[in-house]
Amino acid sequence: MRLVIQRVVRASVSVDSQVVGSIGNGALVFVGVSRDDTQEDAHYLAGKTARIRIFDDAEGLLNEPISKVEGSFLIVSQFTLYGDCRRGNRPSYIDAADPVTGRKGFEDYVRALRGEGVSVETGRYKADMQIELINDGPVTVLLESRGRGVS
Repeated sequence: MRLVIQRVVRASVSVDSQVVGSIGNGALVFVGVSRDDTQEDAHYLAGKTARIRIFDDAEGLLNEPISKVEGSFLIVSQFTLYGDCRRGNRPSYIDAADPVTGRKGFEDYVRALRGEGVSVETGRYKADMQIELINDGPVTVLLESRGRGVS
């Protein structure tokens, strides 16, 4: 599983010109699910996401998790995070999950993140979505479930 986390002042996601999710202060999280991801990957990254310290403390240092700033997460599925352009110019998506597996992985991640006690809004899986956001910082972090140490 692969995440791109962007700190935002506000963000929203629309489908067919209708807003389906929006947040104020917090982070927009793009979620890519690979064909090999498991529920354990979703739970691992949900915990990392909930506790990642990318928000300013009193001294302006990136030292606080979202719970300390009373922010929210906007979660958007994005299979193109598994696009591989190492060969040629057209991305290969062979490592991306098929739609059924991808939906399950995305839903497992969202459910696990909500279980962490944080505020979560979402886009709509497999929909053509339009994203509006105002970056804050900018602060952008990449997280992956592969290559993590044994916990």
